[in-house]
Amino acid sequence: MRRERAMKQLSALGSMSGRMRLAAEGWGAPWKTLIATMMSAQSRDETTVPIALELFSRYATLKALSSARYADVLAVLKSLNYNRTKAKNIIECARILASEYHGEAPHDFDKLIALPGVGRKTANVFLSEMGHDAIGVDTHVAYISRKLGWTNNKSPEKIEADLTALFPKKYWKKVNPVLVRFGKTYTSRKEKDGILEGLKAIP
Repeated sequence: MRRERAMKQLSALGSMSGRMRLAAEGWGAPWKTLIATMMSAQSRDETTVPIALELFSRYATLKALSSARYADVLAVLKSLNYNRTKAKNIIECARILASEYHGEAPHDFDKLIALPGVGRKTANVFLSEMGHDAIGVDTHVAYISRKLGWTNNKSPEKIEADLTALFPKKYWKKVNPVLVRFGKTYTSRKEKDGILEGLKAIP
């Protein structure tokens, strides 16, 4: 019953969420998806998307980005949190993808997290966007999952393990975008918590 209730809750969250574009979506080229997802770490999707659009308009190919000047990339990323680290990692990641992966972002978790600037959440969000079964755990996912009783853990890795055990695999790629959109739609903590309390009553 716990699994069935969680699936109903996930569906309800999806029906109540807005349709805003998330940073990982809509890039076409997988390397752009990966870079944009890296850029979104600790930054709002609403901030990241226009900055990523500007970055990719200046550097339309992975080769161009891999040879970009750090100062130039930093200037584009100036409004992002941790922009200095991200600028450095983006150029180095682009260089590795161009030189070691023939311009393709690997669809392999271990290879992804070996790239500079790619952590567990970024790797899983990228993989799910590419159609693989994976759950990226960010602050929205962690908060909502605990509120609904899907997990009692605080560690993102342990939360991920709890969610992958709770949901059937075909649901995994839905969890992050649904919960992130819900979190962005209801910005008032009081309103958000009220809705989540109501969802806990689902049988």
